[in-house]
Amino acid sequence: MVRCIAGRLLSLLFSMLVVSVLTFWLMHSVPGGPFSLGEKQPLPDFAMENIMRKYGLDRPVHEQYLRWLGAMLRGDFGIPFQSPTETVVRVIARTWPITVAIGIPTVLISFAIGLVLGAVSALKQNTWVDNLVRFLSMLGMTVPNFVIAVWLVLLFTIRLGWLPTGGWGEPKHLIMPVIAYSVGPLAAVARTTRTNTLEVIRSDYVRLATVRGIPSRLVLWRYVIKNSLIPMITVLLPMIPNLLTGSIFIEAAFAVPGLGRFFTTSAMNRDYPMIMALMMLAAVLWGMTYLITDLLYTAIDPRVRLTAE
Repeated sequence: MVRCIAGRLLSLLFSMLVVSVLTFWLMHSVPGGPFSLGEKQPLPDFAMENIMRKYGLDRPVHEQYLRWLGAMLRGDFGIPFQSPTETVVRVIARTWPITVAIGIPTVLISFAIGLVLGAVSALKQNTWVDNLVRFLSMLGMTVPNFVIAVWLVLLFTIRLGWLPTGGWGEPKHLIMPVIAYSVGPLAAVARTTRTNTLEVIRSDYVRLATVRGIPSRLVLWRYVIKNSLIPMITVLLPMIPNLLTGSIFIEAAFAVPGLGRFFTTSAMNRDYPMIMALMMLAAVLWGMTYLITDLLYTAIDPRVRLTAE
């Protein structure tokens, strides 16, 4: 187990290195730069040269990458071009808690309600309950979250006047972003839970347990629910990094000053330090999520054993 975990961590470090190289190369290969203001507001050549020299952008790309890598290993991700009065780490520390404050309730609501709806839908197969859950799941997975956000604003803000259009700082500002953000994951969880539960119900060991006269409640809990949740780990946990790094559309629709908006603004403004830091954050979250997923799957299902690759 220890050897396997060490191997996975080394793989994660290698993956982060590959992600950093590709990201750095791609963002520098696009024509233009973070200080190219276009033809309408051109900078004098001497001013552009001074700016490029100040941020080290006048050096070859490989030298810029090595300098960034060395600083990153020391915990220094640089200064964002769009907010030069603070460091990249400080920007993330300021905005990520806001995104997490939306992401954690979204995870809890999506998983809890989705698991219940999916299990009930499978147990009530081909009834009106099953048909309703399946319809709502399909609707939730196909309608974009920013469309749901618009519907919520029209209903709760314009029509009823219960909630503010956007902003941050009070509990009421969480309600509509969390609802809009939860619909898609909740629908996916419900649909997957239904499928897994139906597979377990039709399995031979469940039929055998029923024939042997084991009480229905015991069969439902010991054989159906527990075994249908095992495959869900590989589906549910990888959703968490997406929910914790923020939705660009949700945060923009409700004027939430979270980390998700920086994914867009950094790319549009060619903010190299922010782009690199956000990509590294996403790579770490994804890598650790898959490692935890493998460990949990092994702990829950004794038939699975981790082997060092």
